[in-house]
Amino acid sequence: MSTPQTPPHSKIPYEIWVLVSAAFIVALGYGIIAPIIPQFARSFDVSVAAAGAVISVFAASRLLFAPASGMLVDKLGSRRTYMAGLLVVAATTGSVAFAQEYWHILALRFVGGVGSTMFTVSAMGFVVRYSPPDIRGRASSAYASAFLIGNVLGPVLGALVEPLGMRTPFLIYGAALFVATAVVGVMLRPGYHGPEPVKVALPTLSVKDVWRHPSYQATLLSGFANGWMNFGVRVAILPLFAASIFHRGGAIAGLAMAAFALGSAIALQFSGRLADTIGRKPLIVAGLIVNLVFTGMLGFSTSTFLLIAFSLLAGVGGGLMNPAQQATLADIIGNEHSGGKVLANFQMAQDLGAILGPILVGMLADVYGYQFAFLSCSAVALVVALVWIVHGQETLVEASGRVKRVKG
Repeated sequence: MSTPQTPPHSKIPYEIWVLVSAAFIVALGYGIIAPIIPQFARSFDVSVAAAGAVISVFAASRLLFAPASGMLVDKLGSRRTYMAGLLVVAATTGSVAFAQEYWHILALRFVGGVGSTMFTVSAMGFVVRYSPPDIRGRASSAYASAFLIGNVLGPVLGALVEPLGMRTPFLIYGAALFVATAVVGVMLRPGYHGPEPVKVALPTLSVKDVWRHPSYQATLLSGFANGWMNFGVRVAILPLFAASIFHRGGAIAGLAMAAFALGSAIALQFSGRLADTIGRKPLIVAGLIVNLVFTGMLGFSTSTFLLIAFSLLAGVGGGLMNPAQQATLADIIGNEHSGGKVLANFQMAQDLGAILGPILVGMLADVYGYQFAFLSCSAVALVVALVWIVHGQETLVEASGRVKRVKG
């Protein structure tokens, strides 16, 4: 496999560090509410599948509005789209605290999904545009690390505020999002960090331009698997599994989710650099395999220790895979194009997995039990790993930015 002739040497740009700061604030707030979302839904006397639908409807909204978010990024720019999305999620999440019926949660989560896809697609656009080609893996790792560190600390804070009930954390998360919006609004405003650069309209790269690229196709599939296992099932089904077998299941689920985030954060300390040296493909394949093995074992957890340990190791798999996926997309798009629609397609693939995962796995859990349900996640990831091995191409770039399309 071809590798760069020189090691990565560029510095992560200021704009990326601003996004890293905002991402930490967002993730810290989300980490507080993530363990209680399905349990809050269950408090309205609904089934496991219906509780999972609270996660799925958020992802469904993101899926539906991802194309529009991609167009907004191309037309309005990443900064405006990012801030508007954060404000939408802040308002809707804070309002969940006042929900009186199950459908209120569904409606608010649906609207919140619109804002979520706006700020996630625009954030990916920032990373693609401002990351030097030779450190795309490192830049993606820095951004992802902020999310994961916030997700580690968030559930811990969530356990501390548990005595306040299940509504207060939604207000805390809404306030955190307003703070993140202020950070981006001030620190990324034109001229704040040195002279305002001359604006150059970048040509738009369409989905049609990259659709036939083997690694773009494979990345869509690995994004789907990541959404299924880590954004869907882990958030929706794991808390319900913990609540069904452990005393104080909500707190234990929070610790398990924090352990997953910690495992990912540990892997991110080296996975970004490895993606920039040995290549994107090996990291994606390894991450999928590690993730599928330990996600499948979650259903066999008979103690708090095992649940947390399996979650930690599954998180390592996610940390290996995600920076390499982001770097692959950045390689394909390049710094010289605006790729909002291309990125939105990837986001849609992740959201589709996050929609189908909680509902289908929730149904399997209702009928066959949690062990079979978690093993089904492993089957999905195994198929995608095989696709990457057989079909995916390496896209590692040199400092010059030329994409190396080396098959195998």
